[in-house]
Amino acid sequence: MNNLPDDHLINHPWLIGGFAIAVVIMLLLDLGVFNKKSHVISNKEALSWSIVWIALSMVFSGVVYWVLDKPYGITDNFAKYQAAYWIEKALSVDNLFVFILVFKFFKIPKEYQHKVLFWGILGALFFRAIFIFAGVELIKLTYVTLPFLGIDPETGDPRQLNVVLFVFGIFLIFAGIKSWASDNHDNEEEGADMSRNIGVRIVHKFFKVTKDFHGDKFFTVENGVKMVTPLFVALAVIEITDLVFAVDSIPAIFAIAPDDPFILYTSNIFAILGLRSLYFLLANSMDMFSKLHYGLAIILTFIGVKMIIMPYYHFNSSISLAIIGSVLAISVIWSLVSNKKNKEA
Repeated sequence: MNNLPDDHLINHPWLIGGFAIAVVIMLLLDLGVFNKKSHVISNKEALSWSIVWIALSMVFSGVVYWVLDKPYGITDNFAKYQAAYWIEKALSVDNLFVFILVFKFFKIPKEYQHKVLFWGILGALFFRAIFIFAGVELIKLTYVTLPFLGIDPETGDPRQLNVVLFVFGIFLIFAGIKSWASDNHDNEEEGADMSRNIGVRIVHKFFKVTKDFHGDKFFTVENGVKMVTPLFVALAVIEITDLVFAVDSIPAIFAIAPDDPFILYTSNIFAILGLRSLYFLLANSMDMFSKLHYGLAIILTFIGVKMIIMPYYHFNSSISLAIIGSVLAISVIWSLVSNKKNKEA
């Protein structure tokens, strides 16, 4: 649980305001200044923006430490923020594969892809807020005391089981096993048929769709009829896909800070805001992550086990961060080494 007083954020309202202002300014600069005109994102530009987003998130984690941790002599919130950020960042890599499939299926020109991702992730900001804040409140309401759990020797109080976290734990263990068993995304890419996606069906049910693109417009008028373009259909698919991936990633970060929506939301948002740049940087080098699914499998399983044994043992946030960071580092290095050997062969 959080070691801070319940009103710690009430005492620092500027922290919430600062986060909101920073995100809004960066989004305005991103779309309104640097990407005002649709263009192909170069590797140099993508790398620059990736560095900017990661640096901004790390700076904010420093602010979290100085404001919420240092005055109380702890490092809990900093560690929670870092752990939640890197979990979301790693799990979001799967989104990159889906982005590739969507853009390939709908034949989205490279110069229009940034705009689709921008508005798709903007929608994710809204839906992630609903999931996280509602989830935290639900978790608070689902603690139950069961006699067979026994007494906590440290506090002398009966141990409590959280029903939601327990169910999430089982779900994440199965997700980890599934991730380990999956080879890669090659077969998925070959057989992808986005025409059956629920996002496509919803759009076609409520709108008429043009056959051709109309520049970077989502809406247009043909023969006096207002219609949506294939760009809008691709956006709908990406939005629905993000909701599906949130089913994995949101429960995972609840294991890090189930009682602190501020830490969860800010870390989550900074992670997904950098996803667009990461896509353009790595779209042509996804083999760099060929072994990442093994690392994600271990992390998901670890988090699932952590949730289930929570009534008996609570992993320190720093330990969780160390385990997650080590597993990610090893899986990325393994991917790079394996990729190098394959090229040499």
